[in-house]
Amino acid sequence: MDSIDLEVLKTSAAWIAAGRRCELITVIKTWGSSPRPVGATLAICEDGAVIGSVSGGCIEDDLIARVRDEGIRREAPEIVSYGITADEAHRFGLPCGGTIALSIEPLSERSRIGELLARLERHELVQRRLDLRSGEVTLSQAAPGAQMQVSEQAMVTLHGPRWRLLIIGAGQLSRFLAQIALAMDYSVAVCDPREEYRAGWHVDGVRLVHEMPDDVVLAMRLDHRSAVVALTHDPKLDDLALMEALKSDAFYVGAIGSRLNNSKRRERLLEFDLTPDQLARLHGPIGLYIGSKTPSEIAISILAEMTAVKNGVPTNLIVPHASAPTKPGDAVCVAESGAV
Repeated sequence: MDSIDLEVLKTSAAWIAAGRRCELITVIKTWGSSPRPVGATLAICEDGAVIGSVSGGCIEDDLIARVRDEGIRREAPEIVSYGITADEAHRFGLPCGGTIALSIEPLSERSRIGELLARLERHELVQRRLDLRSGEVTLSQAAPGAQMQVSEQAMVTLHGPRWRLLIIGAGQLSRFLAQIALAMDYSVAVCDPREEYRAGWHVDGVRLVHEMPDDVVLAMRLDHRSAVVALTHDPKLDDLALMEALKSDAFYVGAIGSRLNNSKRRERLLEFDLTPDQLARLHGPIGLYIGSKTPSEIAISILAEMTAVKNGVPTNLIVPHASAPTKPGDAVCVAESGAV
């Protein structure tokens, strides 16, 4: 799930545990233009503190003002709408007469937010059903492809696990890639069986493992919320891991290397148990072409490409690093100086 929505749940759980009254607001429908999509969430505490967003800010201001003036009194969920009239649309910053419908749910222990978070930590895809009349909540395993549903009786929301990133190789570029991915709320693991590379390598919040990369790929059971990036330049470490990753449901599999090295890698992988369609999923040379020169810039280019793929940007709109202008004979890959 998106990092902001996960933070909303975590903050809500903390408020509930502290005995503070709070509400969870969810966008359930929009008409016309709307700053935030269906499913976006916001939590508000009895003192007016908020986390998350359901609009560009004006609706949040109104929600905060109401809580400060009236407190939190709801005992059951309520559906409210903003922006019905032209004046309201202008007041709440909804362009083109847009309208937004919100579910406002008073939270308590029976809201099962803590249980939901625990299931997300186990990397489950969870369906949360809120009875709009009684406020009763049930949690269940969600089917792949399930979507949010709202009726007069209930609201069903989907809560996916965190996005995961496996980085193969514990070098300098890996450090920057891991740090930026953490800021984007990925669950990050770095795998490198080479002791000399692991010594002294540490990033808070990143799991460092020493098993062979292909074993780690298999153990992780990669799903459609997983990505694998190989950064070692060592075929003995990269190739088998890439082979297993390309057979999985991972949404992104990429490997660092020049055009020449990438071509040789593809030839090697075809000798393994891979189909041409599986091999076509491999991103390499890796990252978007943004003129990156430093390890931190290269990390940004890699995550930019990952983000484009994750968000379903059409392939013809993604400009890969392979499209970078080159000089004749340019086939050298020096990762730490910018050619990836």
